[in-house]
Amino acid sequence: MLKLQHLTKRFGAAPLFTDLCMEVDAPVVLWAPSGWGKTTLLRILMGLERPTTGSVEGVGRVAAVFQEDRLCPQLNAVQNVTLVLPGAENQYKEQITSDFQQLGMGTAALQLPARRLSGGQKRRVAIAGVMAMEPKILVLDEPAAGLDPEGRDTILSQIRNYHEQTGITVILVSHSMEDIARYANRVLVMSKAKVAMYDTVEKVFARAPELLELGLSVPQVTKIFLKLREMGVDVPADVYTIPYAVKTLLEAKRRRDAGESLVLPRSAARKGGAV
Repeated sequence: MLKLQHLTKRFGAAPLFTDLCMEVDAPVVLWAPSGWGKTTLLRILMGLERPTTGSVEGVGRVAAVFQEDRLCPQLNAVQNVTLVLPGAENQYKEQITSDFQQLGMGTAALQLPARRLSGGQKRRVAIAGVMAMEPKILVLDEPAAGLDPEGRDTILSQIRNYHEQTGITVILVSHSMEDIARYANRVLVMSKAKVAMYDTVEKVFARAPELLELGLSVPQVTKIFLKLREMGVDVPADVYTIPYAVKTLLEAKRRRDAGESLVLPRSAARKGGAV
């Protein structure tokens, strides 16, 4: 369990965030407008920077993947990973190769020096490296940035599987609404230096109108269902994935076929479905 106790960070008089309190023990996505201080918070969690006030408890071995490339360009993928496992290249080579395959990286690419890898391949090497460290806390700053949809799904699915197998704490920064909807257990939403929301994915997206007012986006499918509610159609406001949307529409059809009304009370429709 990672505990943030009244964490505050200031640069001069202006705070990046103030009195931040939370407990983390499951995959959490940190979601905030640009410039809020997400990377600074990650650096504090890693011990690379000190908060102005407050403390972080429960920090053990922390590993992180940031957006910039920090690989040794002359070493290949396996060699870059075994840098954190001195003398262990032969001992763990088979397991490391298997990890790369699960992350969607082919065998041929493993022999190339890092300078010849694509951006997506470099990101896979960095993630495999931090997993090899067997951290207690895994911090990922936009781990799927720049990847195609298939590559993004492969990496994020593997990260989630890794959490389920090991029980480690995962903190993920992402601007992708779809990533948040599919891979997180809880979402931390920050606005104006404060915690605006910290709850399950379902409960956060059920407050989609508030998210939009904060200047944050929501999945396109959520916007569609909000529009339907504004039009007076009795559908839920917390729809945030395509499978959930299909299930919801089928249920609405069943209700209509059974003679039930799908018309919202006027007050609910005027609020855009904010419940």
